[in-house]
Amino acid sequence: MAFRVLVADDSPAMRLVIRRVIQLSGFALERVFEAADGRQALDVLRREAVDIVLSDINMPVMNGEQFVIALQADNNLKELPVVIVSTDATRHRIERMLELGAKGYVTKPFQPEILRAELERVLGVAHD
Repeated sequence: MAFRVLVADDSPAMRLVIRRVIQLSGFALERVFEAADGRQALDVLRREAVDIVLSDINMPVMNGEQFVIALQADNNLKELPVVIVSTDATRHRIERMLELGAKGYVTKPFQPEILRAELERVLGVAHD
């Protein structure tokens, strides 16, 4: 199965890193969409079907917390799995994002194996 992924991060360099890590991890990618903030991510999701979202927290315009809240309020998007990819490794922040509806959390900087394992867990797939 080829996955459609949305990467929401205000850093173009980090979006590229995440895209490359996913590709190198052996995931079949149909398409990767990108957004620089939560509002752009919502715009993409209203136009395109995706299988999973990887989102930063600290973004301008609409941050990751506001983005997850907006997803949960939208009946068409609330089941979409979101994995937070953030430099904020505090227990409080991780618990808060999971309580809001995120399905996973990866701390930057991350090892490729960690991101791959979290994607596999959240998507319910395994790769060799």
